[in-house]
Amino acid sequence: MGAQRKNLKPTLMPQPKQSTTLQFLFDLDSKCCTSQNDDKIIQSLDSRNDELSTIIIYCTRSRLDAQELALKRLKLTQLLSIIKTSITPVSDETLEILLKMVASNLFRPLPPPYVGTCSGEEDDVIAAPSAAWAHLQIVYDILLRLITKKDVKALRGEHSDESRILNPGVSPEEHFIGRSFVLNLLALFNSDEPRERDAVKNIVHRIYSKFTFYRSFMRQAMIDILLQFIYESDHRQSGIGEILEIWGSIINGFMVPLKDEHKVFLSRVLIPLHKPKSMTGYHRQLAYCVSQFVQKEAELGGVVIGKILRYWPVTNCQKEVLLIGEIEEIVENMDRRQYLKVALPLWSQIAKCINSDNSQVAERGLYVWNNEKLMKVVSEDIEMVFPYIVEALEKNLTCHWSKNVQELTENVKILLQELDPILYKRCVEMIKIRELTVRLEENTRRRKWERIEMAALATTKN
Repeated sequence: MGAQRKNLKPTLMPQPKQSTTLQFLFDLDSKCCTSQNDDKIIQSLDSRNDELSTIIIYCTRSRLDAQELALKRLKLTQLLSIIKTSITPVSDETLEILLKMVASNLFRPLPPPYVGTCSGEEDDVIAAPSAAWAHLQIVYDILLRLITKKDVKALRGEHSDESRILNPGVSPEEHFIGRSFVLNLLALFNSDEPRERDAVKNIVHRIYSKFTFYRSFMRQAMIDILLQFIYESDHRQSGIGEILEIWGSIINGFMVPLKDEHKVFLSRVLIPLHKPKSMTGYHRQLAYCVSQFVQKEAELGGVVIGKILRYWPVTNCQKEVLLIGEIEEIVENMDRRQYLKVALPLWSQIAKCINSDNSQVAERGLYVWNNEKLMKVVSEDIEMVFPYIVEALEKNLTCHWSKNVQELTENVKILLQELDPILYKRCVEMIKIRELTVRLEENTRRRKWERIEMAALATTKN
């Protein structure tokens, strides 16, 4: 028992010793370094923001002196480099003054349209190079970089919860990139500097794809610009080609069947754009937009061709050449029933082009027959087309002044004779009969007038 009591003595637990291992010392040192690094990072961020703010404020003001402009360009280049190489994102406060700087540089009253020398054609105006483009180019690069890298909420000025709480009723016009910003940007399409228009096109395209809630508004704003060009301006506005290029990608994304508003846009905006004399400057983009509609709904082809024939030029040969090519592409994709509705006026117009005194127009009308797809469409209703074309070919062979046109006409004649020799011969006979009939009518009319004159003379003598 006594032994047992001795064994029951309480044992004292050893106190934990403070660790002095190498790992503990490293951890302790790292904590001190981390806290010091955090302080340094905060200080560096503050200094970087101060540096950015100083540069941005300097670049916001307009500079007239050549030395100041050179310094401004240097600071803009430095600013772009900081934005590109910075690991930490731009703060909301810095973003706000950045976008204000961009707006103050880009949104300016544009000079009146430049009237320079013309290179052969009335509308081929050589634009004067812009002296301001040296620094405007960097500003556009900064804006494009911000739109590409920053999220939509930050670009609209509603990134933080505090901004939404403090400004719950902010209108779309008051956002960093709001509706007024977009409208001012679209107004820059009227710049005479093609490089600036191209930069605006790229940025508008990015905004349209990123700001999905602005798409309807942006489409209507671009439609207003096109309508003003068609009906209110003197057809000297720049940037129509760039706007149509944006529309080409928009139309490409339309779902089938097309909405009524999209068809109205085709009928009231795109087709009337064929009328201005300056159409040659933007026809490539316009033809692409129209062809996208016809490819999506082939039934629209007849409507398009009918209205283009209504706007057919009388004296502008360059426009005629372009329109023949556009109609050729539309006929390849259009619905057969719609083709039959416009076949007679269409080939009547092509026949007039083949007989044109301008050799370029005549040659382009003849080259239509080298298109295999078009030949398949025509061969199904060849009896409808042949009378117009055969008459035009026979007239060219006897009357046209250009040897090259006559050679091309001979090649087309051989092609059509191989396609249907009996029908071609019948059309030639009908032409001869018609010519004889016309001559007989002229002779009859002339004899009638001779008799009337003789009777008048006899009455006078009596």
